[in-house]
Amino acid sequence: MSAIVDIVTGLMLITGACFAFVASLGLVRLKDVYMRTHAASKAGTLGSGLMLLALAVEAGDLSVVTRAIAGVVFFLLTAPISAHLLAKAAYAAGYRPCADTKIDALAETVRPNE
Repeated sequence: MSAIVDIVTGLMLITGACFAFVASLGLVRLKDVYMRTHAASKAGTLGSGLMLLALAVEAGDLSVVTRAIAGVVFFLLTAPISAHLLAKAAYAAGYRPCADTKIDALAETVRPNE
């Protein structure tokens, strides 16, 4: 049974690390703050969550499992809110989406601080 737990843990760690790597690539390669925020909040949260769940599977101790699950819940609750607030603040400060963004839905409703 221990070998199965080790395999599941290893797969979760590798998958989480891949998602974290994709998030870091998104931060470096994407064109504007909105795309970068999206990459960091989605892929980064999924990668970190998977690695914490791998810790919970491997540990087997109830206190470690509850702390790992609490960490995942914390990531799931805070990452989307912080990404939204960062994007909203960037837009209000005057950073406009790049040309690849076809529709700027906030152009008529939000005025930048000039």
